[in-house]
Amino acid sequence: MTRTLATLMTIIAAGFVNAAEPKVEIVGHRGASFDAPENTVAAIKLAWEQKADASEFDIYLTKDGKLVVIHDATTKRTAGEDKKVADSTLEELRTLDAGKWKGAKFAGEKLPTLDEMLATVPAGKRAFIEVKCGPEAVPEMARVIKASKLTTEQVCVISFNADVIAATKKARPDLQALWLVSLNTKGKPRTADELIAKAKEIKADGLDLSATPAVLDKAFAAKIKAAGLKLYVWTVNDADLAKKMIEVGAESITTDKPGWLREQLTK
Repeated sequence: MTRTLATLMTIIAAGFVNAAEPKVEIVGHRGASFDAPENTVAAIKLAWEQKADASEFDIYLTKDGKLVVIHDATTKRTAGEDKKVADSTLEELRTLDAGKWKGAKFAGEKLPTLDEMLATVPAGKRAFIEVKCGPEAVPEMARVIKASKLTTEQVCVISFNADVIAATKKARPDLQALWLVSLNTKGKPRTADELIAKAKEIKADGLDLSATPAVLDKAFAAKIKAAGLKLYVWTVNDADLAKKMIEVGAESITTDKPGWLREQLTK
């Protein structure tokens, strides 16, 4: 076999391998939260083991100005004791057990800090930081990101709070920031034009929408992408829905089961 032919066969083989890979970014929701306690170091490490392309997690600002990784405004659901994050110091919050509710093997997991979560992100992977509080968290978030080992391309900031996205783009225009929106609203449905106008106003790089096929169809998606905006979706734990979102044009899918979803999409 000549070297040229061998090279050609290698390229063709690589093409077949790549063709089997999902044509979408797979993001672990709060880490691999189906299998591990959400928003913990254990969950994000498991997401990497499950070959997630990225992992999403939530942050709140503590009483002493630190950023702790947790979804709820209080610790009751995931740590047992009912403490309001905004009224607690990081030291107080770190005494809680954020893992045992998911199983004995996770007992002792602490509420992580933002810098601890960013430190787990491997080269070539991304972190999606969802800001659950307000713009007051942005200065500390920007500081922690700058101090991390991650490149600009490895960080994406997301929030339902449009003011957070605006503040992020003002503080760090080089970071990707997407506005989170639920399309499952009662009454008059959200329109693509409405969302595009707001995204442009706050200088968002795109929209991260709930995977709601009744609203998010090809025409809706096409408008968003034609406006130069990224289109990501959340939270998908159904293979058929994931495939539908890919057909619509979603570039990234957030899921509680990144390893499982990757397997489903390669079948």
